[in-house]
Amino acid sequence: MRNRIGRPRLKRKICFNPQVKYFKPQDVPMFALDVVELKKEELEAMRLKNIKNLNQRECAEKMKTSPATLQRILSSAYQKIAIALTEGKAIKIIN
Repeated sequence: MRNRIGRPRLKRKICFNPQVKYFKPQDVPMFALDVVELKKEELEAMRLKNIKNLNQRECAEKMKTSPATLQRILSSAYQKIAIALTEGKAIKIIN
């Protein structure tokens, strides 16, 4: 076990629990696909920003994190989704 250096990671507040855990390209069997894992915190950040139309400061406040951290979470989520869409990969939502 490695010793962690720095502060412990804070738990993000997530108010959305998705009913669907996988998205995949149509007509391609799951066993034939690579999978991109999207964290629930990344999905929540995208939901608040793009569906609830909150600004990043408001999103960060709702998720109990800093605006800079929220930006990193959003950037990671957008990159993962872009990879899945352009490369034909499945998306799995994880904790």
